[in-house]
Amino acid sequence: MLLSITAPAVAAGCAFAPQGEGRVTDIIDARSFRLQDGRDVSLIGIEPASTADTKANRAAALAAIIAGRDVTLRGDDDTPDRYGRQPAFVFLDSPDTSEQVSVQAALLAQGAALVAATVTDKDCAATLAAAEATARLAKRGIWADPAVIKNTESPGDILAGIGRFMLVEGKVLSVRQAGATTYLNFGRNWTRDFAVTIPKRMIAVFEAAGIVLKSLENRRIRVRAAAFGLRPFCCASASRWLAAATSAGSRPSIRRSPRARSSPAISSPRRLPPSASMNEFCRPMAAPTTIRSSKR
Repeated sequence: MLLSITAPAVAAGCAFAPQGEGRVTDIIDARSFRLQDGRDVSLIGIEPASTADTKANRAAALAAIIAGRDVTLRGDDDTPDRYGRQPAFVFLDSPDTSEQVSVQAALLAQGAALVAATVTDKDCAATLAAAEATARLAKRGIWADPAVIKNTESPGDILAGIGRFMLVEGKVLSVRQAGATTYLNFGRNWTRDFAVTIPKRMIAVFEAAGIVLKSLENRRIRVRAAAFGLRPFCCASASRWLAAATSAGSRPSIRRSPRARSSPAISSPRRLPPSASMNEFCRPMAAPTTIRSSKR
């Protein structure tokens, strides 16, 4: 039933080198399964949504597509992850055509997953994003719940999902630099409001994509990644991680800290809490692409 939802074929994106085949014997969770030869495989390029749905229900969506089926694994690196799973883009033979169907795209198209921020190939990222957009427009699966996109004006909802992948949307009130970090500030209270952190080493990646971070002030953007820390922080290390949601109106008034008055480049500086690990959340982000705008 799930494969009746249009899912892009291998030729449309994620056309990496084959990494083997096998028959699925067990579904481990919403993103991983076991083959008959004993290999554990992890679906890369997608993330489970942070919703009230149970783990069993999320795993059932994957089982309905691949349980007992022969699959083809594709990717540019078959090195097992720290749990011993082979990361791969997974494909099934289509019952209607001679092409193979992307399992990741099928899950996205029925609203059973979100596109991850780790896809570095632009064609593959575009294929997965198109599948996700299909579900979003049709309000399928997780998209039937408007709360799937968190609002930066409700930081408590973001904090409730600490450590989990999520989509967060809101208006950037200010863009400030403190030390080696640039902060996209979505509120004026640094102890409570949401912020996106961008390491200095990644600024060139945004600039190469034609994105001037300062230009994001007063614009609504959507960020895609895991939240972390004792306060609602996210870390962005590549431009695909940010997508413009709307253009915004007039420039807001930004309150400045005493330090900022003596140094205009540093206003309301935010510091990462001790429990937050920058490297853990910044390394796996995606390659650059152009910010997309869509007025609402």
